[in-house]
Amino acid sequence: MVSIVLASHGKFAEGIMESGQMIFGPQKDVAAVTLTPDMGPDDLKAKLEDAVASFDEQEHVLFFVDLWGATPFNQVNGLLASGGHEDWVMVTGLNLPMLIQAYGDRMGEDTAAAIAKDVFTEARNGIRIKPEELEPTEAAPAAAAAPAPAPAGAIPEGTVIGDGHIKIVFARVDTRLLHGQVATTWTKSANPDRIIVCSDGVSQDQLRKTMIVQAAPPGVHVHVVPIKKICEVARDPRFGNTRAMLLFETPQDALRAIEGGVPIKRLNLGSMAHSVGKVVVTNALAMDQDDVDTLEEIRGRGVEFDIRKVPADKAESYDAIIKKAEDELASPADNR
Repeated sequence: MVSIVLASHGKFAEGIMESGQMIFGPQKDVAAVTLTPDMGPDDLKAKLEDAVASFDEQEHVLFFVDLWGATPFNQVNGLLASGGHEDWVMVTGLNLPMLIQAYGDRMGEDTAAAIAKDVFTEARNGIRIKPEELEPTEAAPAAAAAPAPAPAGAIPEGTVIGDGHIKIVFARVDTRLLHGQVATTWTKSANPDRIIVCSDGVSQDQLRKTMIVQAAPPGVHVHVVPIKKICEVARDPRFGNTRAMLLFETPQDALRAIEGGVPIKRLNLGSMAHSVGKVVVTNALAMDQDDVDTLEEIRGRGVEFDIRKVPADKAESYDAIIKKAEDELASPADNR
């Protein structure tokens, strides 16, 4: 796995590393190197060398630096110029989209050079303006470079595309639906071409629907549909080439989809918010008796559970979580 050094003036590198971990989970072979007012160039160089020496992988190292031409840049540039490291690469202009892209890329890329080329585009695409009309017009072609595929409605009903069966590459229960962890970590892991938020309530709430669609990661189309619609899509042969990520607010919605024929074989439990009457079973999951019964019904239909917030987390035991929920729910309400 490609190692990563984050170098900056002040504590910016440490802060962005912490932000990246909140979204993508703890990362191996990543170090933050900071330049403080009491340090000289040689001090920074020594810290950079110590960071690289701490990695298991030292042949492939990607340096993310805050500014071109400043002291962190100069010291990293010196390391690169010293020779002997064919795959040490530096990218300046460190930002969070760049770092998240790199975390995802190094799951499949073996070289720092390959990741650097990919993150360059992502770093630029991460700079946007709201309202959109304030964005420079010359930036529009980059955002519109890839034409959107023709909507399914333009294809005659009954047309069979591919094998005629939609591919559910990832399904998740998450109260927050589409947010940073989903749009970055799970999208990189599952590689869908569409994210489909399945919710009766959100599909009728234009504000929430608009905000979710705007949160789409680059290159992935986002749709918000009621549960009935996703069941229809699952039976529509025009979606045979679609790789879909499905997001549900509740396990009850997921069960309705499964009952309606949506071919979910594995369901990720990422976040179930606490509310009155629910007990906390993990730092991300809270359940009431209806939730427990619903999850048991889903398991009874042959669906496996994957219980973790991000791919880097260790999956938790479904049986242990259900037992804890049942024990807590059986205790007096004032002990919850």
